[in-house]
Amino acid sequence: MISLLPESVSSFAGEVDFLIVFIAVVVFAWLIAAEAILFYFCFKFKAKKGQKAQYITGENKSEMKWISIPHFAVLVFDIIILVMAINVWYQIKQELPEADETIGVVGYQWAWRFTHPGEDHKLGTEDDVETVDELRLKVGKTYHFKLQSADVIHSFSVPVFRLKQDAIPGRVITGWFKPTKVGQWDLQCAEMCGIGHGVMGARVFVESDDDHNKWLKNKRG
Repeated sequence: MISLLPESVSSFAGEVDFLIVFIAVVVFAWLIAAEAILFYFCFKFKAKKGQKAQYITGENKSEMKWISIPHFAVLVFDIIILVMAINVWYQIKQELPEADETIGVVGYQWAWRFTHPGEDHKLGTEDDVETVDELRLKVGKTYHFKLQSADVIHSFSVPVFRLKQDAIPGRVITGWFKPTKVGQWDLQCAEMCGIGHGVMGARVFVESDDDHNKWLKNKRG
């Protein structure tokens, strides 16, 4: 079955999807309404045998309603969409829930380096585990990420999480996500970052606590 949107695998993916679908439905509805009215007027006021096409200036009060009413209706929907978008943006980009663990993410030309906390669940200690192009996460846990770039602007993007955050050289950007399903998915750079941009792909592995702990032990030797 073909899906219009990628699979939803994070706690906030549903809100993003709802916003996208809502905007698409509103815009499509207004498109159909506008085109239907346009064709109706084209046929209603077209030239007929013995009669020229009517030229409507829209200055009469009875005609102005066809401009003013749709105009104000569109503004109302614009305000609704703006409020909904700000709410989703705030939830994802501004509101930072308490983290179960924190990971480090660094973008390079052209690879991703991830730093995972070890058994002490703390980042920046001796038992951290580093990987390249392989991000390992526990299902149902809230993660903060510390995002950096080692060279140019990159963009940390996990489509199934509905997550995209630019990595800016010289800055450490904090964000969050909470994976909700076990599996493997693509992670990519969504910013043109040089000749190797197209091969800067990685994988996200979301696994159970037991499987993740086994992986940590194997990596630590």
